[in-house]
Amino acid sequence: MSFTLALIAAAAAAQQSAPPPLPLPSAPGQVIAWDTLPPVPYRTPPVMLPDMMAFVAGEVGAGRCRFANATRARGEVVVDVAMLVTPDMGPRLTIPRAIDCPTVEQYAAGLVLSFSRNNLPGRAIVPQWYRATLRFRWPG
Repeated sequence: MSFTLALIAAAAAAQQSAPPPLPLPSAPGQVIAWDTLPPVPYRTPPVMLPDMMAFVAGEVGAGRCRFANATRARGEVVVDVAMLVTPDMGPRLTIPRAIDCPTVEQYAAGLVLSFSRNNLPGRAIVPQWYRATLRFRWPG
């Protein structure tokens, strides 16, 4: 069998054994009910590093975010991220809450995914959507 055919066969087998997708954490046409999502059950709480704060401060300072001046002066941005977790595959998908700053939203979604790798309870976890809240702070 050629390499290409072997890849196609492997992909088809993986699709057949993949679990059915869980529905999004909201009904079609509705917003996510953020307050109803349980918090991500990290084994060890993530640590927000100074470089992470500096990135967000830089995005806000460069005007890539449409925040009110009060947010800039306070030096704090909070981002909620919904994350789908399954016992067999772990963290699968993240959806950031819109805060009018796409780069920070996507950065937060990536951080939550990264924080979750090898940091969840494993097979004991219930397959569902969870919420992570990231708080970026810097001197105002």
